[in-house]
Amino acid sequence: MSIADYERLQRIQFEAEGYGQSTQAVRAGQHRSLEGEHSDPIYATSSYVFSSAREAAARFGGDEAGNIYSRFTNPTVQFFEERIATMEGGERAVATASGMAAILSTCLALLQQGDHVVCSRSVFGSTVSLFEKYLTRTGISTTFVDPTSIDAWREAIVPETKMLFLETPSNPLAELTDVVAVAALSKQHELLLVVDNCFCTPVLQQPIKQGADIVIHSATKYLDGQGRCIGGVVVGRDKEMEEVYGFIRTGGACLSPFNAWVFLKGLETLRLRMDAHCRNALDMALWLEQQPGIERVFYAGLPSHPQHELAKQQQTGGFGGVLSFEVTGDQAAAWRFIDATEMVSITGNLGDVKTTITHPASTTHGRMTAEARAEAGIHDNLIRLSVGIEDLDDIKADMCRGLAAI
Repeated sequence: MSIADYERLQRIQFEAEGYGQSTQAVRAGQHRSLEGEHSDPIYATSSYVFSSAREAAARFGGDEAGNIYSRFTNPTVQFFEERIATMEGGERAVATASGMAAILSTCLALLQQGDHVVCSRSVFGSTVSLFEKYLTRTGISTTFVDPTSIDAWREAIVPETKMLFLETPSNPLAELTDVVAVAALSKQHELLLVVDNCFCTPVLQQPIKQGADIVIHSATKYLDGQGRCIGGVVVGRDKEMEEVYGFIRTGGACLSPFNAWVFLKGLETLRLRMDAHCRNALDMALWLEQQPGIERVFYAGLPSHPQHELAKQQQTGGFGGVLSFEVTGDQAAAWRFIDATEMVSITGNLGDVKTTITHPASTTHGRMTAEARAEAGIHDNLIRLSVGIEDLDDIKADMCRGLAAI
């Protein structure tokens, strides 16, 4: 390919602005090389060759843009960052080694000793452990609050508070936080609002457009969609993302090029998969509500959910693919239900095209104290179901096996 042909290719590169999200998910962040490839390439290299010692010094010194070392500059990773930032409506994204690495990197990059965080009590169990056990060692304290009460958020703010952190819908009880209301509170007190958008993805919810400053994803879940790779990403303004990028550059919690490529492929079908997940999950939630042996179903798409109207306002296109339910009995009954299933996968992961089932109190939230689980409403008879895209009749048949066991 001649230089003139390559320059022509660059002129016809996709400009994301003005296009719909499904188009952005397929085409944003692609920068063709001299090879003219149609699919995104994997740049499987740890380092880069410079044309001269002067160029190397200029790159390392920040005087010239360009690749330096794949821990913090890799084209495939950058393609993924650009695409998810476009879909979330953020200025910039920084990819990380995992979803938890995304949370840790955000906190350590933007907080310091003596700072205080107000966090929803209804977050992923490892997130609770990170704030409660490990960040305290750096002098960063956390207060956990009822995610549904704006008064609780307001009352927990102290002069040292620098960040509000939440996930909505929550894991595993589908509790919602009013992002617009909490965003207004964060602006009033000049705080950073960080939203874990893992359950909804940008297809169903865009917190930045609702006033959040930063959005975090475990890309391991729906962004991949097929349970293949571990990764995370942070999206926000360039100012804060430069700090997160600086931490990743030094701290090394970086995303591999191969995993970034897998996530790029996942984003291409994200809307199609989320539509299918949402349809199946709503049907399953309505069906489970009618079954004997089921005491309560937690899913924001149900009219019986106390925040159903908020979910309709805050989320677009569906209510997500994850639901939870309490069975009649105790932990033993919940375990019998799970063990009686034959098709669904017993695993702590979620967001997969395959339906997965787990017992939160003894797995994903098992490291929390019994008191903390009780306060968060995670009881021993609770089961979480991440509804996949299999035939609904087959999923229901497996749930019937579980019901028969209790």
